[in-house]
Amino acid sequence: MTHFRLAPLALSLFAALAASAHADEVSVAVAANFTAPMQKIAVEFEKDSGHKAVLSFGATGKFYAQINNGAPFGILLAADDTTPAKLAQEGKAVADSRFTYAIGQLVLWSKQAGYVDDKGAVLKTGDYRHIAIANPKLAPYGLAAMETLKNLGLTDQVTPKVVQGENIGQTYQFAASGNAQLGFVALSQVMEDGKLREGSAWIVPSSMHEPIRQDAIILNTAKDSAAAKALMDYLKGDKARAIIKSYGYAF
Repeated sequence: MTHFRLAPLALSLFAALAASAHADEVSVAVAANFTAPMQKIAVEFEKDSGHKAVLSFGATGKFYAQINNGAPFGILLAADDTTPAKLAQEGKAVADSRFTYAIGQLVLWSKQAGYVDDKGAVLKTGDYRHIAIANPKLAPYGLAAMETLKNLGLTDQVTPKVVQGENIGQTYQFAASGNAQLGFVALSQVMEDGKLREGSAWIVPSSMHEPIRQDAIILNTAKDSAAAKALMDYLKGDKARAIIKSYGYAF
């Protein structure tokens, strides 16, 4: 009997082809505040699993409406914990797949270095024309910003200066472009590798607003998807969590 032995290169090619044969992809609706970390996680996820995460970014409230209208997302990474719970209650998502993948931190930020002090007193004393805040009806970070202003007793003083972003991504753009001198944004948008990228900021104490628990859930369209299950498991792993933590999130 003749025996054949595959060369190492052929073996690795065979393994890659076998893996790709089982590879899958999943469409993921990602809360705008989680854009940067999720882009990094998706790259590592594809390298490590062979599966692909196709990402869309936006406001959690809008994603909810799109899902109700039949948008074919497989996973929702929300900016809150109420939307995934609601989808599960309505029978549109896999209830036991839901978990908190991150706890967001709100930050008052200015592109100008030294402008925002470490206690947020600039809200009361600063000579600013505009402050960017996400729509509190659609964006949990916007709701947290309004709760913070209420707790500081500054709602009436600050509200006339508010420019409202549709989501936290647009809100950040208002502040980053200088159209608003200040913005209540997600810490993840201005932090990378544990450091503020530019400007000045006040990390709002969590006691100033309700916790921003960000939950993930598998939607019914992906209940049998290997890629969806793999991604949810990956988000709980050490590599993904290290990336998430580097952008200022807690767990």
